[in-house]
Order: sequence, then structure tokens, then C-alpha cells
Amino acid sequence: MGVKSAFSDDISIDLGTANTLVHVAGRGIIIDEPSVVAVHSYRGGRELLAVGRKAKILASRTPESIEEVHPLRDGFIADFVATEEMLRQFIRRAKTMLGFRRPRILICVPAGATPVERRAVFDTAKSLGARKVYLVAEPVAASLGVGLSIVEGTALMVVDVGGGTTDIAVLSRGAVAAARTLRCAGNAMDEAVIRYVRRKHHLLIGQANAERIKIEAGTAVATLNGRAAEVHIRGRDVRSGLAKVAVLTTKDIAAALSEPVDIMADFIERTLGALPPDVLSEISLRGIYLTGGGALLNKLDAALTRQVGIRVRAMQSPMHCVVKGSAMVLAELAQRAHLLMRP
Repeated sequence: MGVKSAFSDDISIDLGTANTLVHVAGRGIIIDEPSVVAVHSYRGGRELLAVGRKAKILASRTPESIEEVHPLRDGFIADFVATEEMLRQFIRRAKTMLGFRRPRILICVPAGATPVERRAVFDTAKSLGARKVYLVAEPVAASLGVGLSIVEGTALMVVDVGGGTTDIAVLSRGAVAAARTLRCAGNAMDEAVIRYVRRKHHLLIGQANAERIKIEAGTAVATLNGRAAEVHIRGRDVRSGLAKVAVLTTKDIAAALSEPVDIMADFIERTLGALPPDVLSEISLRGIYLTGGGALLNKLDAALTRQVGIRVRAMQSPMHCVVKGSAMVLAELAQRAHLLMRP
């Protein structure tokens, strides 16, 4: 294989609410960092100081003067300037590695992105000097990233649980039969933990603390299975205003997460209910594939299986499925062009 074929100027980006991943053709995933920008505000203006992991470190060291901005909300661009700067720096790092010309860029977006939202992502990437910009739905890319065949006769369903959105794609006969987005995912789980702790323990905790609880001891089913039986949390008592420590059990955390899990299960059931009988039958036999960072939640696959009535299987390395699949789309664009979304 020659150098030109091994190292093309193709960049695939999974632009997520919580994390952004960048894949370079011939090199693999070279960036996997938080979707965060450190911002210094002053006299009505602001300066963008750093992005990704560096931004989180900078904001944590100087919290009084530097703000941690999350440019995407629920899977979509909420701050265009911060998103553009974050993409600019990530793409610059990718281009520096291989000395690219103007690259082709494929960006993954939620399946239910509106034309306005898709155009915003497209225009942002185009403004960064891309030769061509393409868009693909996250769960469609994920179906390729986990190694599923989408050209054979049977249908398949992928559920991608990210930070801001849960996305479903149903593929049948090699084409997208259904694609939907629910704005309830990992961040909604964090918020559910915050509400539960306040309601049961009258304790105020922040999102970072809630996320830590979810990662360290989170479970969708109240069984231990090697998970921590207890987690100690510190926050401010809403009644006294004083610092307070409380203890959450595995049962507590499962109860806290039951609301967003129920919402996701209902979303899957409604999607299944709208499918033609033959497609539904094939999915029932094959099962549902679970990807995204949310798939790492302990027993989420079991909880969804129990509620939906069809086996849900969490994939290995679920956070990498979308960006790996998008790279496959870009590498075989002539054969995969029908999977792209209109900007």
C-alpha cells in the first residue's frame, strides 16, 4: 500500500455533548477529549483560552477568573463561537500530524437534527477550510463501527446513548428505515442523581459530583455484581446551609436513574411500534445494539431488555463506535453515500 492510500486527508469527527473524538485516515483515533472550552470574560468581551482536556485543567485551577463552557447542549451547537474554536484547534492538531491539504471532513450529528441544526454544523466545518464536508447520523455510523453488516437482508437497530441525546437508527436492506433522537441521555442521568440527592438527603451537589457518582457506582439495576455498595457524597444542606455528608447505596442510585432509563425504554418501544411487522420481527430475532458512553452504565442493557422485551446488547468500546463507523463511511464514500444526511 502506498503512502497516498495509507494516509489520505480525511478527518472524521464525533462531535458530542460530553466528548469529541477525531479519527484521521491511516492513523486511527488521535483525539478523545471533553467538549469543553475555557473562557476568560472581561469588560463585556471574552477570550477563548483552551479546549478539551487543557480547558478542564485550566478552569479547575483558576475557577474565579476562567469559565468552563460546554459549547454543545443536548447534542447540538449552543455556542457557535466556542464550537468553532474547539473544532479549529482539534482539526489543526490533526492536520499538523500529517501536513494535510484542505481535508475532507465527516461530522456525526444526532439522527433527529433539524435542517437548521445540520446546516450550522456544516457551515462551521466549512469555515475551517475543509475541502468537502459530509454529515452522517450518529447511530448509523455506530452500526458500522461495531462491525454490523448493513447490506445483508435482515434489519438491525442501534441505540446510541451519548451525553446529550439518545439516538436510534433502524437499517433495513442496506438503507436507513428510521432515525430518531431523544434529548435524554448521560447528562439527564446526572441531573436525576442531583434531584434524588436533594429530595432524599436535602443535599445540594453539582453536576461534576453527580457524574462521579454515576461513573463510580452507577447502575440501572439494584444488584451489586462487583459494583460499590456505597458511595459517600459531600454537599451543602439546603436547610442549614452547612456542609453535609450522605451515603448512597446501589439501590439508591438505581432508583435515582430509573426515570431517565424509563424514558429511554419508552423511546425504544415507540420506535419499535412504528416499524413494519417484518422489520420488527427481524429486530426481535437479532436484538438491539447499544453504543455510546451511556452503554458503560452498569446493567443498562439488562434494564432496557427487561422493559422493552427484546434483548439489548452493550457493545465493546461503545464510545468509539460512532467515530470508527464514520471513518468507514468516508473511506468508502462511493458505496456509503446513501447513508449521508443532507446539510
